[in-house]
Amino acid sequence: MDLQLKNKKALITGSTAGIGYAIAKNLAMEGANVFVNGRTPERVNEAITKLKAETGNDNVFGYAADFANAEQVQHLINQIPELDILINNVGIFEPKAFAEISDADWFKFYEVNVMSGVRLARAYFDKMLKQNWGRIIFISSESALQIPEEMIHYGMTKTAQVAVARGLAELTKGTAVTVNTVLPGPTFSEGVGTFVESLATERNMSTEAMEKEFFQHMRPTSVLQRFITPDEIANMVTYLSSPLAAATNGSAIRVDGGLVKSAF
Repeated sequence: MDLQLKNKKALITGSTAGIGYAIAKNLAMEGANVFVNGRTPERVNEAITKLKAETGNDNVFGYAADFANAEQVQHLINQIPELDILINNVGIFEPKAFAEISDADWFKFYEVNVMSGVRLARAYFDKMLKQNWGRIIFISSESALQIPEEMIHYGMTKTAQVAVARGLAELTKGTAVTVNTVLPGPTFSEGVGTFVESLATERNMSTEAMEKEFFQHMRPTSVLQRFITPDEIANMVTYLSSPLAAATNGSAIRVDGGLVKSAF
């Protein structure tokens, strides 16, 4: 299937590994001009080299920016004046007891997980409306619907992303611009892999046994009963980035392995 993405300009934040990298790879394979992002030039350059080799697409570029730093975000925007596709993927998470989450933690999570997308959308949204085509996708989480008790601050930011995306979608009426949110379930990305491996080591278990126990006791409603792969998330995001997804707007699309017990 031709997703009609050739030569579209796409920025994927937090894309040197995990879900972001998988999205960048899919878009590059579809012929898009891809901009990757990470916190350090070293990680960005490694991702660019790897993506070019894996996709055969030489139109892969990148910029380093720490999304906890508004000045660095503005510098990134200055480097990429126009976009067709914006994937707000960058995010942080950390299991922490509610009583131990400081004010600084709350603000840090909001700054990185929510304001990163707000600032970028503010920079590109009106330009997309003017050219009458564009895609903005926020990578949220099933935690937006089922706030995890072990990281309430993270869940709050994921819910906020859904709200921002829906509000922006209301401003696209009568245009070919869409704004959606994708809600992955537990995904075996770089950060989650490290988390699971550390738990397995603490409990003297194999990673496979730890994964099984995680879904049995911490995420028992999952129908899939395994971690989702970054590629499985990227496939949905790539479709939503396409002109073929024109009728999907203002939606929160779950790719959660059936974790949320709702048909709607």
